[in-house]
Amino acid sequence: MLPKPRALLVLIAGALSAAAAAQGRATAGESPFFEELPTVLSASRLPQVLHEAPGAVTILDRDFIRATGYRDVARLLRLVPGMQIGQERGHGQWVTYHGLGSDFPSEIQVLIDGRSVYAPSSFGGVDWSGLSLTVDEIERIEVVRGTNSNAFGANAFLGVINIITRHSQQDRGSRGQVNVGNHGIADLQAAWSGGDDDLGVRISAVQTRDNGFSGVHDSRHSQVLSLRSDYRVDAQNELMLRAGYNKAERGLGYPDSIFDNNAVRTMGSADYSLHLTWRHSVGEDEEWLASFYHNRESSTDRWQANGMGFQNVPLSRSTNSARSNAELQHRFALAPQTRVVWGLEARQDEADSPGLFAAGNPPKHELYRAFSNLDWRLTPSWQLNLGALVEKNGAAATQFIPRAFVNWQASSTDTFRAGYSRAWQQRNLFEVYGDVRAYDPKGAPGALPIAWPYKPNPDLRIPHVDTVELGYLGRFPSIDATLDVRVFNERISDFVIRQRFPVSPAGPLALPLPTSQFTNLDSAVELRGIEYQLKARPWRGGELLLSHTLIDRRMKQEEIRQRTSPHSASLTWLQQYPAGWTSTASLLRMGPLAGGYGYVPGCETTSKPYTTLDMRIARAFRFEGRKAEVALNGINLGGPHQEIADRSEQCLPAHVGKPVNPASSMVWMSLSIEL
Repeated sequence: MLPKPRALLVLIAGALSAAAAAQGRATAGESPFFEELPTVLSASRLPQVLHEAPGAVTILDRDFIRATGYRDVARLLRLVPGMQIGQERGHGQWVTYHGLGSDFPSEIQVLIDGRSVYAPSSFGGVDWSGLSLTVDEIERIEVVRGTNSNAFGANAFLGVINIITRHSQQDRGSRGQVNVGNHGIADLQAAWSGGDDDLGVRISAVQTRDNGFSGVHDSRHSQVLSLRSDYRVDAQNELMLRAGYNKAERGLGYPDSIFDNNAVRTMGSADYSLHLTWRHSVGEDEEWLASFYHNRESSTDRWQANGMGFQNVPLSRSTNSARSNAELQHRFALAPQTRVVWGLEARQDEADSPGLFAAGNPPKHELYRAFSNLDWRLTPSWQLNLGALVEKNGAAATQFIPRAFVNWQASSTDTFRAGYSRAWQQRNLFEVYGDVRAYDPKGAPGALPIAWPYKPNPDLRIPHVDTVELGYLGRFPSIDATLDVRVFNERISDFVIRQRFPVSPAGPLALPLPTSQFTNLDSAVELRGIEYQLKARPWRGGELLLSHTLIDRRMKQEEIRQRTSPHSASLTWLQQYPAGWTSTASLLRMGPLAGGYGYVPGCETTSKPYTTLDMRIARAFRFEGRKAEVALNGINLGGPHQEIADRSEQCLPAHVGKPVNPASSMVWMSLSIEL
């Protein structure tokens, strides 16, 4: 049974629905309501008007993204219902939907123009500061809130974030921007696009630099270079080439970590990607799409541990990994009221990391999948979405992933949806094969390790989730508002946790760091709740975006319960003023949250609820005939607060009750000009 606040929200949604229906009847014969709704691509791989999509989808468009002034993609996602995001340090983003994530969350599929950016390396997850992407080149972000594995396979376990970049023939010309502010903020970015009617080219470059949070060793210096080119071969064929590069140096660690298990150091990383897509349009209702991408990631992360009589013990989390992926997709109309998309995909991952796989690198990981989605307009008011995906993921058994959704357009302003889906989650290589050992550098060859923090578990089962959801999408013309409500029940079986593992007496540990292993829970993890997003333009030049989520966490283990916040909310106000002035303010609220599981088992800590404020005020003008804008930007303006704690560090006696990594207020001036 939902708590009273949730029940109240359901009643509010019903009342608003009734009001919207009445308004819809009153305005019959006027321009159709849904002609203003955007078309989304990420819910089923079929282009669908928002009210036709099988599930809840949030869209952050280019104008909204630019209005926030944010320097990082992950910051934008805080404004999406259900997203639970935190930073353990200035450049470290913990991004989840409904929490539950490990130290490197992998419950949401993240795409850039259809390319998965999940790290094929040891830990998996997404390196949000290592993306070969600039915020300026994003056209829109589509967030599918809810299981979508039947369209995009493993890792679309609880949702999809699809980042779509601008076509290279849009906004031709040059643009530059500089950011300067406290905490050493010094960013430079430039972009150029040009070409002719058939060929477009855009090159974007960004250098990002800051010192991170106060009192934390988390400086960042990254360089990103990206290229997108679109070539129209003829009226039916188009090629898209995208290439990206990200090189970064980032501060990690704490000066007093336990036996230097997370010592102060600087990590270097590099990411390379190449993505080629061919699009063949047979007609308005038929299209073939073929794509291939290859990306390679590398990191250098080495240091030395000391303690308990041992000196200069070498530790390493350095990795090298590569992924190659090929995909074929065909979309067509099966009948006037029925559309179908089907496709095939094949992938190979490989990883090299002696420090994380002491017994030898894991075998090459191969994945094969076939998918299909059907969109059937049963009547003018009823629509059926059916989808299925078959996936062979490494050595695991073949999985079948179904989804069924029905949408009812009750009136010109009201749509209700209901659906069921099942998804399986791909386990990252470290959870299965992770084998971390520390050896005394003065020890004899073949000596036992002095510490064994992680042991592999080749018998780890693949988790799966069964999701049932109800939804409502309505429009209130009197205040130019749209309301999207999602009520959900997500039941996860074989959830993966990290637990202490008994060590054989033949290999006693000299350092008091327990050995651990990833295992499956025997009991289910269940999340029930409601989330909604209200977008309104109640007055001229003003726009409000309200997002709110309430979650009832049902599981036996308190430690897992704390990895999902019971509530989160955001309220954003955008306003246009005369003479080119604009402002944006976002109030963010997050409930208690314990992100990840930490590197030392047994250390538990939960960050307290917090409220913070992001603001921006800008003025657009012309400088010698060129468009320009100057802006004052600020984030974390609500005072110090802790978002995600390093558990082993926070558990030290000197830090108990005192956050070791509070988020800092960051303020900067930006100047942009179009040349």
